[in-house]
Amino acid sequence: MSVQNTNAETAAETLGPVADISENLLSWIWDTLAANIPGDLHLPVLLSTVVIAIGIYLLRGGHGSKGADGRERRVGLLAFLLPADIYTHPSARVDLWLWIFERLLRPFWAVALFTTVGVTCEQAVINALQAVAGSGPALQSNLAWMLLYSLITLLCYDFVFYVIHYTMHKVPWLWALHKVHHSAEVLTPLTRSREHVLAGPIWATGSAVSYGVVGGLFGYLFEHSISQATLLNIGVFSLLFGFNGSFRHYHVQFHYPRWLSLWLHSPVMHHTHHSYLEHHWNSNMAAVTSIWDRMFGTLYIPEKDEYTPWGLGPETQQQYRSFWQNTTGPFRDWWQLLRADSAQSQANTDQDR
Repeated sequence: MSVQNTNAETAAETLGPVADISENLLSWIWDTLAANIPGDLHLPVLLSTVVIAIGIYLLRGGHGSKGADGRERRVGLLAFLLPADIYTHPSARVDLWLWIFERLLRPFWAVALFTTVGVTCEQAVINALQAVAGSGPALQSNLAWMLLYSLITLLCYDFVFYVIHYTMHKVPWLWALHKVHHSAEVLTPLTRSREHVLAGPIWATGSAVSYGVVGGLFGYLFEHSISQATLLNIGVFSLLFGFNGSFRHYHVQFHYPRWLSLWLHSPVMHHTHHSYLEHHWNSNMAAVTSIWDRMFGTLYIPEKDEYTPWGLGPETQQQYRSFWQNTTGPFRDWWQLLRADSAQSQANTDQDR
């Protein structure tokens, strides 16, 4: 290679400070966006969702898609997949802004909670088992153990999710937070991430506890040979929850046969969970399975094309329409609850005199 060619290549590779900063900034923005895209918007999930939705469209002759009013209607393919009345709805825009706001603050708590709560729970379980039963048996993992670990993790996560979710619906102070999720008047892929910023740490803590408890149990049984089972478990769990989850907040009805719905939540069962009709209230609380809802009497399997108007209902929806209303709403509700509690305490005091 000649000296001239070498000099030319060196000159071509040399970047000034502005170009270097710009290149690094663009790379950082791209990496950040890629890392924060919701799971339902990842290309493989989107493609599988569209393929399944087209299959439903063809099988039902254009039926099976709901509009912004929660009613099923027969439409063309484009309106079936991307109805304008849903994706131009003000609620869909609020989904986007709430997700952006939550993602901006998530780095401050997500890693901290998982690495502290999860690790603490896991170690507490290991220490307790060692104190009661001595050293673990140091089992070697195989496919059967991996699948068992996956199943128990799924059931434990689903149970903790159920308990938190049920409590959020039943305790007024927590419902004030969870109400933001239920204020969605239409269902879009971003509705899954529509949460008040203070609700995120609650869900993250629940996940960390469930993973930590099961991780502690299997860590005790396997000692240092649990990593392979953990990797397989994450893959199986992600596949199952991702397959179910992408349709949970999608307007297309995806039913399972009734016998399967008694064991796994079909996506359309979550449509009824978001309905403001009274006979749909507090139903289908678990994330993946129907086991806990059946056990505690909250299971509801909807009929095909059942009417499910989404949101909080005419009485309170107007208070939760904008991004600002959804962000400040819980604080307003807490203030009202605090005043009501104070008034009740004063009334009890006066009555005792």
